Amino acid sequence: MNFSSAKKIIPNFFTAMNMALGFYSVVETTNGNYKFAAWLIVFAAVSDALDGMFARITNTSSKLGVELDSLADVISFGLAPAFLFWKIYLYQFEYVGLLIAVIFLVSGGYRLARFNTQLVGFDKNYFSGLPIPMAAMTVSSFVVLFVNNGEVSSIYSQMIIPLLLLLSALMVSRIKYDTLPKPTLKSIKEKPFEIVFLLISVIGAYMTDGKAIFYIFIFVILFGIFRQLINSLQNKLK
Repeated sequence: MNFSSAKKIIPNFFTAMNMALGFYSVVETTNGNYKFAAWLIVFAAVSDALDGMFARITNTSSKLGVELDSLADVISFGLAPAFLFWKIYLYQFEYVGLLIAVIFLVSGGYRLARFNTQLVGFDKNYFSGLPIPMAAMTVSSFVVLFVNNGEVSSIYSQMIIPLLLLLSALMVSRIKYDTLPKPTLKSIKEKPFEIVFLLISVIGAYMTDGKAIFYIFIFVILFGIFRQLINSLQNKLK
């Protein structure tokens, strides 16, 4: 095996890890270990970020890698969270609950397919529609924060269906969401607000033992909607 071939293994390893963690999350959901299943989705998101990072570092980005990454994402960020919420709460609504879980899964799959067909190059300044890993991390952090002893308290359970439907709609929308800033001097100059917000978010998540993650994602999601509304209003007034 030459060095060039060896470099390609690194990002593909993290993609495979992403896929495996998504499957493991489904298994743990079946076993009733809901919080652990949610954390596995978070770990899958970390693996998803690492495969992209190492693909850029090793200059081994490819269309095959993009397709493989999407297949992994459908499992880890579509199937796993949809099944997790069906098992925790949606099952009691029978076919309606199943439909809501399927809508989340299909919306995520559509989001990935649209991304792949519109991909030009391997670096983007923003995403069109809410990225499926962000949607999955939002629902996973909800489970970590509000699910205890396998149940959601009645107060927070009322949030589940609106949250899933909102995330599903945002994934298929055209609302712009910024990509994570790269750890470069150029990126720091171009996106100072994003860099500061990212640092504050990491510190906040650490200081609250991860409990702040849900609220951070909700802020990012609402900020994207608010920015879209402001831009649309400004365009109409021109």
